[in-house]
Amino acid sequence: MGFRDADRHTFYAGSPQLSADSSGSYESIDPSNGKPICKINNSSPKSIDAAIQSAQKAFPEWSSKPPIERARILQRAVALLREHNDNLARIETFDTGKPYSETSAVDIVTGADVLEYFANLVASGGLNGESFRLRPSASVYTSKEPLGVCAGIGAWNYPIQIALWKSAPCLAAGNCMVYKPSEFTPLHAEYLADVYRQAGVPDGVFNVVYGSGEVGAYLTKHPAIAKVSFTGQVSTGKKVAGAAAGEMKYVTMELGGKSPLVVLPDAEVDQAVDVAMMANFYSTGQVCTNGTRVFVPRVMKKSFESALLEKVKFVRPGDLFDMDTNFGPLSSKVHQDKVIRYIHHGIEQDKATLLCGGVEPPVNLPAGLKSGYWVQPTVFTDCKDDMTIVKEEIFGPVMTILTYDTIDEAITRANATELGLAAGVVGRDIDRCHDTIARLQAGITWVNTWGESPAEMAVGGWKQSGVGVENGRRGLEAWVRNKSTLVEMGGSVPTVFAKL
Repeated sequence: MGFRDADRHTFYAGSPQLSADSSGSYESIDPSNGKPICKINNSSPKSIDAAIQSAQKAFPEWSSKPPIERARILQRAVALLREHNDNLARIETFDTGKPYSETSAVDIVTGADVLEYFANLVASGGLNGESFRLRPSASVYTSKEPLGVCAGIGAWNYPIQIALWKSAPCLAAGNCMVYKPSEFTPLHAEYLADVYRQAGVPDGVFNVVYGSGEVGAYLTKHPAIAKVSFTGQVSTGKKVAGAAAGEMKYVTMELGGKSPLVVLPDAEVDQAVDVAMMANFYSTGQVCTNGTRVFVPRVMKKSFESALLEKVKFVRPGDLFDMDTNFGPLSSKVHQDKVIRYIHHGIEQDKATLLCGGVEPPVNLPAGLKSGYWVQPTVFTDCKDDMTIVKEEIFGPVMTILTYDTIDEAITRANATELGLAAGVVGRDIDRCHDTIARLQAGITWVNTWGESPAEMAVGGWKQSGVGVENGRRGLEAWVRNKSTLVEMGGSVPTVFAKL
């Protein structure tokens, strides 16, 4: 499984559609060296309509299959994902700039886990409704019905994983999907469609369209789309959610964050630094749940910073296919420029103390990678809550350290944001950890760790960070609608119009 074709086209009815009406094209770029990989053809409205029609045609057969039959097909897709893990991971590395050590161990693995979870869930009665006796002559039963044709709009930081987070519960519940990958990381989509097809998913159940915001907007407004699931930045999510709500569509929005990590006074310093490193530098900081506001007790500040400077030495940029490399470039030139602007702002306008990193690329990069979109892991200290680098989501490897004197103060400041995606706490007193987590306003939280999001764990943001959840049992509920039925068995219909 490798790059079969030079170009990517709209994918529906089981194969790429080499339509002549593509509305332009763009190149997919390898972020490690800035060189093009292949050409992507934008899907025209005509092509998008055809993909939606393909899904509509497939829906009656797919939705009428018993859940156990859908589960068997999806389990075959799980096996194929695991069989082709290494090749798919290579594609993700070329497309995203993540080290192969990461993509081969996380991206496809966790996506396959989610698909397996939802296949098992529907096979074991996860779509069952409830029934109860209302009165001696009447009973009520409920059923969970698929929505129809749904749109999935993916993100560029975890392309195939997020595609599976959306398509797994969607398909397991009996829906069909038209999926648009991010224009920055589009390569995975056709390969995932191939996996589904090889597993026995009928043609039209999973379709792919390509393009940027206008394609997503077309999908969102299309009258045949029953639901939109979007992952991305808050500003775009608000537009998508608003457009979908105007058409009375179901939505799931997984948006951005500016998440706090609270280091408690009794925390072990090395453990706290390890968690902070994971919360800021994994995937080069391109994770929506990143814990970029690190609250450290004032008395711990020096020891924390000293340990952090030692551990940053173990961040190793370089050849992405060297298993010792654990840090890659940013995903695109546009994003690199954005992150560098924030670093400049932190130095020049916010006047924060630059503890390490900065605007220059990492030293000792191989010659062939110097034109890539690299940035150093960067840490600012002596930060204040009103600084731009503290308030705004940077989505890069930029950590800000803030000191506090009391836990109450830290919690109040941690919650002083419109965002509420994730939060974490590090400490030895587990009771105090639980108390602190309970008071932090976020939908995804961790104690003494950061970032793990297993299939069984429902995740979703509070406040401006999203609507609804993905994964877990509640994640399946997001792809069905409820039907309640009352059955009268008494042989007569109660009526206020009965003869006197």
